[in-house]
Amino acid sequence: MIGNERLTGFINSLYKGNTPFLDALEREARDNRIPVIRKDTQAFLRFILKERNPGSILEIGAAVGFSAIFMAEYTSPECRISTIENYEKRIAPALRNIEKSGYSDKIRLISGDAADILPALQESFDMVFIDAAKAQYPFYLKEADRLIKPGGLIIADNCLQEGDILESRYAVERRNRTIHKRMREFLKEITASDRFTAALLPIGDGIAVAVKDNEGQKT
Repeated sequence: MIGNERLTGFINSLYKGNTPFLDALEREARDNRIPVIRKDTQAFLRFILKERNPGSILEIGAAVGFSAIFMAEYTSPECRISTIENYEKRIAPALRNIEKSGYSDKIRLISGDAADILPALQESFDMVFIDAAKAQYPFYLKEADRLIKPGGLIIADNCLQEGDILESRYAVERRNRTIHKRMREFLKEITASDRFTAALLPIGDGIAVAVKDNEGQKT
């Protein structure tokens, strides 16, 4: 966890829980070592969803459906969420969870590799939430840039890699060096591009937030 764990624990203790269904799903996922968005990330997303009220959301990385259901809970009934999942063992549980949540009318799960699915999408979205294979974040950003509406919001989770992003590539484990390199590329692109106004926030394991500028230029 990034930052002071005691401080993070105190902050998290202040947040109210979610619905009984979401709380139970979160406990089940954590018990089975399936990653779900952290408490402080949930609080941030809850605020953003209420403040922005997006009508359409694209999620890259469904896992067992927790974050898609979470976003469905905190958006208007008219909001539509498309979520992509490639890991076959998680697709069936995600579909079951979406059905049980009562949000199957709001959430569309697209099974398959985002590398194939994203270039084929032609619709546009008010918000894109990125939480999938970290080595693919530069590619996801390129596609999110194409798919997001002007003024739309891109949020990417787990950008600090438990602090590894601060180290040189030779200080991280060899198996993580490609992820390290590409995450740094992603962060440089999203914060330096004149197409976005962006910030990197030390919430959870790091959240990158970017608004697609209306005219493609920063003001």
